Amino acid sequence: MIKTTNLSKKYGKVTVLNIETLEIPKGQSFGLVGNNGAGKTTYFNLLLDLIRPSTGNIVNNGVQVNTSEDWKPFTAAFIDESFLIGYLTAEEYFYFIGELRGKSKADVDTFVAQFEEIFNGEILNKKKYLRDLSKGNQKKAGIVAALIGEPEVVILDEPFANLDPTTQFRLKKMLKELTDNKNVTVLISSHDLLHVTEVCERIVVLEKGNVIKDIKTSPETLKELEAHFAL
Repeated sequence: MIKTTNLSKKYGKVTVLNIETLEIPKGQSFGLVGNNGAGKTTYFNLLLDLIRPSTGNIVNNGVQVNTSEDWKPFTAAFIDESFLIGYLTAEEYFYFIGELRGKSKADVDTFVAQFEEIFNGEILNKKKYLRDLSKGNQKKAGIVAALIGEPEVVILDEPFANLDPTTQFRLKKMLKELTDNKNVTVLISSHDLLHVTEVCERIVVLEKGNVIKDIKTSPETLKELEAHFAL
């Protein structure tokens, strides 16, 4: 589904990402972990063609992302609040994304209704602009918007940050249900080792832009990761 080949990103003489090869098959729940500056967000930005590679490329479902936009109809992401449109309400933003995905307002209303538990009565029908919501509620709105239109690839950067414990639990449940459908490939980056091991069936550790571990998740994975980062 997603194939990375000889990928690097340099700023001046500093190499911030260097991945020789990385393949993520269709339907996999894939986790990316590492300390600050490891290259996680850089990789996602390259995957979304928000920045250009210094060398190499990423191919998403047969489409090289930096030479064609044909990957966009089946790919969705929420990286940070810059993906939102701050002067819209949550409803207006959902309708906007729905229109891009070929969905009617009724379709969007039906889809969004299933996330009432996650919204916890704090987002819909509040007549508040997205920019005026808390960081946590902005994140909730962004993640749900990314799921509109049944994308085949979903990319989430630090989805658990700024969320209260109850919402973290509900989000994990939602992501597990999403990845049970093997037609959806989900990529998550996170600093939270517990959450990512609970959600992802495979975890890659980045360090200074390099892949240093590629782990199939098992009951021992959390201890292995904790031992690695405790060094």
